[in-house]
Amino acid sequence: MNIIDVPVYQLAEMLKDRKLSSAELTKAYLDRIKQVEGTVRAFITLMEEKAMAMALAADGRLMSGTNTTPLTGIPIAIKDLLCIQGHPTTCGSKILQNFIPPYDASVIARLRDAGSVFLGKTNMDEFAMGSSTENSRFFCTRNPWNPAMVPGGSSGGSAAAVAARETPLALGTDTGGSIRQPAAFCGITGLKPTYGSVSRYGLVAYASSLDQIGPMARCVRDAALLLDAISFHDPLDSTSADVTRPRCYEASLRPGISGVKIGVPREFFREGMDEGIRQRLDEARRVMEGLGARFIDVSIPALDCSLAAYYVIAPCEASSNLARYDGCRYGYRAEGEPDVISMYKKTRREGFGEEVLRRIIIGTYALSSGYYEAYYLKAQKVRTLIKRDFDRAFQECDFLFAPATPTPAFPIGEKADDPLSMYLSDIFTVSVNMAGLPGLVVPCGFTKGLPVGLQLIGRAFGEASLVNAGAAFQEATDFHLKTPDCSVVSGQ
Repeated sequence: MNIIDVPVYQLAEMLKDRKLSSAELTKAYLDRIKQVEGTVRAFITLMEEKAMAMALAADGRLMSGTNTTPLTGIPIAIKDLLCIQGHPTTCGSKILQNFIPPYDASVIARLRDAGSVFLGKTNMDEFAMGSSTENSRFFCTRNPWNPAMVPGGSSGGSAAAVAARETPLALGTDTGGSIRQPAAFCGITGLKPTYGSVSRYGLVAYASSLDQIGPMARCVRDAALLLDAISFHDPLDSTSADVTRPRCYEASLRPGISGVKIGVPREFFREGMDEGIRQRLDEARRVMEGLGARFIDVSIPALDCSLAAYYVIAPCEASSNLARYDGCRYGYRAEGEPDVISMYKKTRREGFGEEVLRRIIIGTYALSSGYYEAYYLKAQKVRTLIKRDFDRAFQECDFLFAPATPTPAFPIGEKADDPLSMYLSDIFTVSVNMAGLPGLVVPCGFTKGLPVGLQLIGRAFGEASLVNAGAAFQEATDFHLKTPDCSVVSGQ
């Protein structure tokens, strides 16, 4: 078997037993990146020299047997809105294309301490605003299963890199589905943790009450290993929850889901869903019933309002967060203007892409005098109703079973000029962010030659139950083992 096809939990054992060196493993992935990156285009910045230096340092730790973890020597790709000291963090935007952070994000510091190897920074929709990675200011990442299709977004670069075997693990962020939707489109595992379970310090914010960092991997067990490393209470982050967490998500995996009660929210299974996705979900349900799970019907009535409320709250928070990019302190600055106000306007007009400008304008309008109560305040009330609906559903079941997306990956350019159609790609994911809940997506088959994702939604801080259910499903299926044929040599 090719070493790049081996799951992380097995690689960790091979590294520990010295059957493989981190330098060998890292070089294998860097070679793979060179082979397919011309087609996939997952990376904005490749940190080849840094990666090999980190791999050699990891080999030293492994050789001595001191201060090692399951991620020591394991390569990982990082979404390009997480700060890595001394390396560019662009957020997929012209306005930050030359920004070099002077510090590490907390999750990056944890991964450094764990001995992980950073391969590079992955492409994304600008400031995480998008569902296709077409909004990157640099280039569009392509879906490894079909280069004519989008990989999803905004964590499309991370998802495509994992699917194309350019990295065994990646970090993404999820504001309204940006881990789970591209995971579904690319046929990988993606976990959006409970809001507050992973530190946001050093994450360039889009919508501060919704953003959450999470793992992207080929299988649930690998994702659990990465979650173990990044889930902790961080005093540097005021949104970090000081709650008891499992000592080890990966070690707590238990076989089977016999007796587990799974709710099926009727509002998720609506008209307009791709029929192939519906069929794959029916098949996944039968698999889980065969494992001993019991399904019941539940309702999330406020779900119908979740997308509209999200696209008020998120742009409002974005308009506030992105006000700091004015050309004065860091990032791109437009020159030649006669006064500071003109410089502000030109910097932001040239530095931000169309989608970012659109959301800033929407958010500024909704927060303006006379409209705050009509839009933002009302959306926050809807958010409370959504949370209450989920709480009621969890009184009847252990977790929820739902589609991740209404369609499989769509062609590049198909929705670029239709923002409302693009926003509907997130219709099954945004409610989870609005309620602050964890959501797990695992591949459950194919339709039209493209992957389909199953979404499991859990109680707040219920990641242990989610990963256990997802791992049980993957033990009974082999969809997560499928590999796309993206072996086009770079440059051809």
